Amino acid sequence: MLYTTEMDILNTILKDEAARHEAFPVTAKEIYMAHAGVCPLPKAAADAMRRYAELGQCGNQESPWAMDRMADARRNAAQLIGAQPDEIALIGPTSAGLSFVAQGLPWEPGDEVVYYPDDYPANVYPWTMLASKGVRPVALKPAAPGCIAWESVEAALSPRTKLVALASCHYLTGRRIDIDGIGRRLGERGILFSLDAIQTLGAFPTSVEHVDFLSADSHKWMLGPLAAGIFYVKKSRHELLKPVLVGAWNIHSPEFIAQETPRFYVGARRYEPGAMNLIGIAGMNGALELLIDVGREPLARRILELADALLDGLRRLGYRHCLDDYPPAPEILRSGIVTVAHPDRDMRQVYEALAAAGVVASPREDRAGRKFVRFSPHFYNTMNEVDRVVELLR
Repeated sequence: MLYTTEMDILNTILKDEAARHEAFPVTAKEIYMAHAGVCPLPKAAADAMRRYAELGQCGNQESPWAMDRMADARRNAAQLIGAQPDEIALIGPTSAGLSFVAQGLPWEPGDEVVYYPDDYPANVYPWTMLASKGVRPVALKPAAPGCIAWESVEAALSPRTKLVALASCHYLTGRRIDIDGIGRRLGERGILFSLDAIQTLGAFPTSVEHVDFLSADSHKWMLGPLAAGIFYVKKSRHELLKPVLVGAWNIHSPEFIAQETPRFYVGARRYEPGAMNLIGIAGMNGALELLIDVGREPLARRILELADALLDGLRRLGYRHCLDDYPPAPEILRSGIVTVAHPDRDMRQVYEALAAAGVVASPREDRAGRKFVRFSPHFYNTMNEVDRVVELLR
């Protein structure tokens, strides 16, 4: 990056519209507020992918440059979550890492896994399908939709609980969880903790100090490409979690000769079975470098400022947040997801009107059939764009 300080990056991107358009080309075409879905690529990610393609069309796709970017991605991902590089496997999508946990742990009949049935399906099916192995899935019953506190987790635990599988932030309500508080208490009870972190990683500080497994693809808040992600396994769990997929990359095969006794590589590489998604990893690394340069705390503050301004403006127009009937969240549990409905408007038509005006949001629906529009701005969005969205919805 050409910037020297965190505020230099923010000030340059947010106060110089030409620089913002260059760093985030999507801003020259539309107002993009759907980062909780699939993000547009920033120039830093796209440039890295173009560089990989340029080198790959004239030589070995596993070039020294590409392999260096893979090593960089491990280090940058580890820095982002407070881990060690050898605890990071470069696996995408999120569902792959979650499935590796579900299928790789040594379950016994009667073991229990605690999950939230109204989470995003990728963090539901890996756990409910364990019933075929004699594992009992135990559904969480939070006091409010998507609002998971320690009290609801504790109520679901039993002496047979082996794993609790949660999302760091609910994809619809936007409520984050207290990762450290829940993880610490689970660790004290000897219960494993799996985290689907795709809705916070890249937007809010996400620590694995009290987490055993973490999965997150880069295509949302990390601003990376689809199917390039990270899978964290705490080093002390490497022998416990058996690799589900095996191949020439994660098992020692000197001179490409299969061995009579397979021996996995030390570190999280043991969960990477074969050819790597190097172009995706290069793009993800470019995005990670951008986010690290911005800084986690300034980035999180900026996203909350945008979300608060947007929600305030929408409420003045009669829109209601999907959790307005429940107690408000403390700042530490709020996110950049703003999901709203209007008592007198067809939300599908609202979504379509926004799309026609060049605003990208997400149509969503809950289990009860209630329809919403979900906004999820990132740090490079501007207050002028927030004002424009509110004006369009008058």
